[in-house]
Amino acid sequence: MKPSARELEATRRLLCGLQDAVRDRVIAVRRLGMPRLARVQTVTVADTIYALDVAIEKTVLAWFARHWPVDRPVELVMEGLEGRGPVTFPRGTPVTSTHWKCIIDPIDGTRGLMYDKRSGWCLAGLAPQRGQKTNLADIVVAAMTELPTSKGGFADQLSAVRGKGVTAERVDLRTGRRQTFRPQPSRATTVGHGFASFAKFFPDGKSWLSAREEQLWAELAAGSDVFDDQYMSTGGQLYEIIAGHDRFIADLRPLANERLGIRTSRVCHPYDIATALIAQEAGCVVTDAEGASLRAPLDTTSPVSWVAYANRALARKIGPVLRQVMAL
Repeated sequence: MKPSARELEATRRLLCGLQDAVRDRVIAVRRLGMPRLARVQTVTVADTIYALDVAIEKTVLAWFARHWPVDRPVELVMEGLEGRGPVTFPRGTPVTSTHWKCIIDPIDGTRGLMYDKRSGWCLAGLAPQRGQKTNLADIVVAAMTELPTSKGGFADQLSAVRGKGVTAERVDLRTGRRQTFRPQPSRATTVGHGFASFAKFFPDGKSWLSAREEQLWAELAAGSDVFDDQYMSTGGQLYEIIAGHDRFIADLRPLANERLGIRTSRVCHPYDIATALIAQEAGCVVTDAEGASLRAPLDTTSPVSWVAYANRALARKIGPVLRQVMAL
């Protein structure tokens, strides 16, 4: 049965409530000391799991057990749950009996946050359950909440229901007061004197990606005034596009790895890009490397290449040239 507008709005509020709990828990566990939270706990097929990630996992599971509506069963897909079998709420519900599939990254940007360098983000996307066919294009509700550094006094929270625009609030962490605001992506039609970048966080494939980035700017005659910002968080990168700070971001690491024969899990996965819906509802364009809709399955292992443009004019101008450069 197709979810009603009322149910979609209710689930948006639920995801925001979950992320409030995660944000508050992150702030609380900082008292343990960042060196302790930066310890590697395990390496899974999805990613490296740090102590900070493990500390938050229990918060997510407990929240679902207490708050998710029992009459709308959900399957939870989350980094760190690999190998445990399906995780559903109410617990024990067969996947075939669930209404929803929810994909979550409790902390996107763990590496920057655990060293207190830059905010991380809690990300969540919700799609009607279609079993293994459920993919990123099916997401109809999404939420993302800032997990601030220790000196951050405010935290932003953005959420969206497909076709209903973006709800954005800034939370005062001292008082709990929430103030709405309207994010405005850049309306610029060029990248000159603006932030635009290729994601290249790790040594893997960096030279290959940098060469194509340089070629792209040369083909577009962008000159030397294109600013690079390596925000090691997919959610954080999307926020920068939504907020009007960045004009273009491409994360094409899976393509570089494939071309170079590199085997690594250090790439974007579906849970990292699950909030693309919010950027799209804000007026941005988010596609795969070929300019098509993102359709990766809602799992924790599939590599995802993606490109985000602040507006349609930039997508029309940069997209075709980018695809030519990547084919070289």
